[in-house]
Amino acid sequence: MGQKKSDKQTLLIIEDDTGLQKQLKWSFDTYDVFVAGEREEAVALLREEQPPVVTLDLGLPPDTANASEGLAALEQILATEPDTKVIVVTGNDEHENALKSINLGAYDFYQKPIEPEILGLIIERAFKLYALEQENKKLLDKQSKTPVQGIIASSPQMLNVCETITNIAPADVSVLLLGESGTGKELLARAVHYMGTRNEGAFITINCAAIPENLLESELFGYEKGAFTGAAKQTRGKIEYADGGTLFLDEIGDLPLALQAKLLRFLQERVIERVGGRKEIPVDLRIVCATHEDLVGKIKSGEFREDLYYRISEITINIPPLRDRADDAVLLANHFLNLYRGPSQGRKAQRFSKTALSAIQGYSWPGNARELENAIKRAVVLAESVQIEINDLGLTDSIAIDDGYLDLKSARKRAEKEAIEKVLISCNGKIMQAAKILGVTRPTLYSLVERYGLKNKA
Repeated sequence: MGQKKSDKQTLLIIEDDTGLQKQLKWSFDTYDVFVAGEREEAVALLREEQPPVVTLDLGLPPDTANASEGLAALEQILATEPDTKVIVVTGNDEHENALKSINLGAYDFYQKPIEPEILGLIIERAFKLYALEQENKKLLDKQSKTPVQGIIASSPQMLNVCETITNIAPADVSVLLLGESGTGKELLARAVHYMGTRNEGAFITINCAAIPENLLESELFGYEKGAFTGAAKQTRGKIEYADGGTLFLDEIGDLPLALQAKLLRFLQERVIERVGGRKEIPVDLRIVCATHEDLVGKIKSGEFREDLYYRISEITINIPPLRDRADDAVLLANHFLNLYRGPSQGRKAQRFSKTALSAIQGYSWPGNARELENAIKRAVVLAESVQIEINDLGLTDSIAIDDGYLDLKSARKRAEKEAIEKVLISCNGKIMQAAKILGVTRPTLYSLVERYGLKNKA
C-alpha cells in the first residue's frame, strides 16, 4: 500500500545552514516541512510537493556570500509555481536585496536573526492568503464558465446572451448578431453552428467588408469557366461550400446593394446561379450574420434593403460592449494572462497589481476583448517583474480623469447612474422594461434607482 499523504499544510524551507535547518524544522512541526540546501534540490521539491509557502535564504551555495543564487532561486520558484508565497530571509545589511526580492514577486521578507514565533506569524498569514486566493480562483472560474465555448463571462448581460444562443441554436432560424468590433461575434456565430442541427456540416465565414466589391459576388456565388478574364475553371463560391452547414456573413452592413438583392433571392428560393452560369443550384444552409453598424439607420438612408433585413434577423442578439461589464474585463484579463504567461514563454509576468486591475476595470476598451487581449499580450512581453503594472498595459495616458472624479470607483458610479437614467427616460420610467435592457433584476434596479436618487425618472 502507498504511504498516506499528511493532512498537514506543506512548507518548504530553503536554507544551507544545517543547524538552522533543524531548528526551523523543529519550530514549524505543525506543518509538513521539507528542507532544501541549494537551488536545484529546492526546485525539485517544489515541483514534487507544490508547497503553498516557501522560506528562502538568499545566501545559497555556491554563492553563499552574496544574494545572486538566492534571487535566481526566487525567480525560478515563481516561474514554476506563480501562486507560491515566498518569504525571503535576509541578513541585517541586506535591505537592498530584500526590496529587490519584493520587486521580483516575493510575498514578504524577514531579517535574521530568526525568531520562530515572529517568522511563524508571517508563515501563517501567507498560508491564509494562499488559501483565500485559491478559493477566489475557484469561484471566478465557476462564475466565468458559460454554456458557449470560448465565451468567458460572469455579467448578467453576457450570460443572457449565452442563454439565448443555447436556446435558439437548435432552431432553424436565421440569426443576426449586433455588436462592436471585438465583442466576440464570430465566437457566438460558431456556437450557433456547433450547438445546432447542422453541426456536422461546414462553418464557412466571409467578411463582407474585407473583399473588394468586384470580387465579392464571385466569392459568394462562385463562377463558371470563362465568366470573366482570369476565370480559367469552374469555381464554387462560399455559399456552395456551406451546403449542409452554416454560412457566416460578417459585417453584413457593408454588403453592396446589388449583392443584397442577389442574397435576398437566394434566401427566398434557396437556389443560386454562379457568375456566368444559367443553372440553378439548390443549397441548404443556415445563415448567421453580424455587423457593428446600425442597420435600421442604413435602411432609412437607403443603404440597406428592409426586406433583406427581415430575412436575416429572425432572431437578433445584441452583444454588450466590454465597457458595460467591467467584471468580465477582469475575468478576460486573467484568462489572457494565463494564456500568455509561464515558463514556456520565458516570461516574468505572473499577476496584476491592484492598480493594474483597477485600470482594467475602469478603462472603456473601445476595441473590446480583442484590444484587451493585445494589451495583456504586450504587457506579458514588456513587464520587467512578476507583477504587471498599469504602465505595462499602456493605459497610463488612456484613463481620463475629469470633472473632479479622481478615482475609478467614482467614475464607474457616475457612468452607472448616467446609463440607468438614460434607459429609464427611453422606457418612460417603466422599471420592468428598463431592467430587461440593463440586464438586471427588478429589485436590483429599484435599489439602484433609490441609491442614485432617480425616483423622479421611474
